[in-house]
Amino acid sequence: MKGLQLEIEGNYAHFRKPETNNNPLSHDFITKTALIGLIGAVLGKEREEMCSLFPQLSEDLLYGVQIINPVKKESFGFTMHKAKVMSEMAPKYLELLKFPKFKIAVSLCNKRNITQNLFDDFTKSLKNNESKYTPVLGLHNCPAKLTFLSEGEFSDEKNDYFETKYAVSAKHILNIYKTEQFRIGFERIPTFQNDNFWNPSDKYVDVIYPSENNEITVKGIYYEYFNGDKLWLI
Repeated sequence: MKGLQLEIEGNYAHFRKPETNNNPLSHDFITKTALIGLIGAVLGKEREEMCSLFPQLSEDLLYGVQIINPVKKESFGFTMHKAKVMSEMAPKYLELLKFPKFKIAVSLCNKRNITQNLFDDFTKSLKNNESKYTPVLGLHNCPAKLTFLSEGEFSDEKNDYFETKYAVSAKHILNIYKTEQFRIGFERIPTFQNDNFWNPSDKYVDVIYPSENNEITVKGIYYEYFNGDKLWLI
């Protein structure tokens, strides 16, 4: 499978958990749906066009994520005012990731012409450090810095023990045999967005990730990138 790797970083990020509308909390890392939105920004796709592209890109692209910087979160407070009655105020809080940095792998699993062209255009834009719209990390006031790393091929699906620095499915068998201690995080993330910008609940998956560039040993499905990286893609 054709693939690429890039780094994404910024000062702050917010990838909203949908069950936390009043005081939004953030996922620990960029989700697949947020990444697709970022791809659309780089390619200059308007909201109306992305509406139809989200389902197709969700199906045709696979992604893997490595959390490089420690997961640190800060809460910022602000006050919501009702337009008609200024005296009625409600305090709100927003959770942001601080100094997020991710290594992302993207693979083209279905070669429909539209997706193939978008993938190639995105790769070209990364190489040339070009973007039609400002890519963001979930919010418009959280700009993202994108760095192209490589392009190459992913192997066919394998199933065995492997060492990885990337997030994996919670269904993988986790084997920790190393002596050093580090944080292992758990998340439930969306993997599909429909043409109404909605993430269906049955398209969420549970994942495990090692923090701060550490490595875990697991057993399960994985792919091998041409540079030797072994990772789970979803």
